[in-house]
Amino acid sequence: MKELIRNRGLYSMAIPGLVFLAVFSYIPLAGHLLAFKNFQISRGIWGSEWTGLDNFRFFFSNRDWIQVTVNTLYLNALFIVFELVFALLIALFLNEIRLKWFKRTVQSVVFLPYFISWIVVGYMTFILFNNTDGLINRVLDMAGLQAVDWYQTPWVWPIILTLTRMWKSAGYFSIILLAAIAGISTDYYESARLDGATRFQQMRYITLPLLRPQLIILVLLGVGRIFYGDFGMIYGIIGDNGILFPTTDVIDTYSYRALRQLGDFSMSSAIVFYQSVMGLIAVVSFNALIRRIDKDSRLF
Repeated sequence: MKELIRNRGLYSMAIPGLVFLAVFSYIPLAGHLLAFKNFQISRGIWGSEWTGLDNFRFFFSNRDWIQVTVNTLYLNALFIVFELVFALLIALFLNEIRLKWFKRTVQSVVFLPYFISWIVVGYMTFILFNNTDGLINRVLDMAGLQAVDWYQTPWVWPIILTLTRMWKSAGYFSIILLAAIAGISTDYYESARLDGATRFQQMRYITLPLLRPQLIILVLLGVGRIFYGDFGMIYGIIGDNGILFPTTDVIDTYSYRALRQLGDFSMSSAIVFYQSVMGLIAVVSFNALIRRIDKDSRLF
C-alpha cells in the first residue's frame, strides 16, 4: 500500500490499460456460460436451460473439429516461424544501414503494410489471383505458361497466406527487434572490431545471441495465440469459398459460420471455449519448456 501511495502518479497511468483489459478481456469471460446452456435470447443468459456438455458432444461428434484444429495450428506455426525469421532479417538489415535518411525510408516502407486493413488486403489478393484477369495469370499467359485457377486450388493457399502475413506484419516485429538491437552496448562491437571480427561475425556472435530473450518472448506470445486463427485475415481473403476450406478453415471462421448459418449461440460458444482452453494449455506448456531450458527467458 505504501508503494502505491508513494508512486500513485506512475500507477495511475496504468488505469486506462487495466480498465480496457477488464472490459474487453475479463468481463466477457462470463459469456462462456453459453457453452453449457441452450441459450435463448428471450430468456437471457441466466434464464436459459443448462445442458451440461451436450454442445461439446455435438461439436466433437463431427470430424470437422479435427480439420479446423489442424489447419489453425499449421497456419499459425507457419506464420510464427516465417514472420519472425523475415522480421529478424529486416531488423538485421536495417541495423547495418549507415545512411540515416535511407534507413528511415526503408523502415517506413516495411512498416506501412501493418496499417492496411485485411479487407483491403483481400481485394489486393483478389486482383493478383482472380481466375479471369488476375495479374499473376496475365504474367503467366504472357510467358506462355498455363494460367492457374488459384481459387480452386486449396493446397497453394497456406503458402499465399503465409507470404501475405509476412508482408503485412514482419515490419511491425522488425521494429521491436530493431529497438532491442539498439539497446545492445556498443562496447561489444568495438571489442569485436579490435579483434578483427567482420560485420557478419559481429552479427552472428553478438547481435543474434543477445536477441534471444526478445525472440523467445515473441515466440511465446505467438504460441499463446496458436489456437486463434486470424479471423480478419482468413475471412477477408478466403471468405466463404468452401473449396478452400480443407486448407484454410480455422476455428474462428468455423465458429462464425456455426453462428451465422445455424444461429446457435451455444454451439459457437462451445467451440470458442474449446479454443480458449487449448490456447491456455499451449502457452503454459511452452512456457514450462522454456523454463527448463532458460529460466531468465520464461514469460512467467
